[in-house]
Amino acid sequence: MRCAQNLPLHELLGTTAKVVGPKGSTFAGLSGMVVDESKHTLVLEGKKQVRVPKKGCTFVFAYEGKKTRLEGKEIAFRAEERIKKAKPHVQ
Repeated sequence: MRCAQNLPLHELLGTTAKVVGPKGSTFAGLSGMVVDESKHTLVLEGKKQVRVPKKGCTFVFAYEGKKTRLEGKEIAFRAEERIKKAKPHVQ
């Protein structure tokens, strides 16, 4: 089940995200709903759609009224790769 604690292992589409770092970056302060994702980028839709690199950025995701801070390198995988990591291993 997706919750704020295990958000890095689940689908990010539909969550609200804000880029909080690095300070001084051209992406810092951007926010919006995650509408697309690739291995290296997130597309945030706010006033307009912006493609933001995962690596080198720090994000705050809002989900179920809780905020989760993640480094881009923690989520720098394809969505399906992260989801596979979350499934229990059947033996």
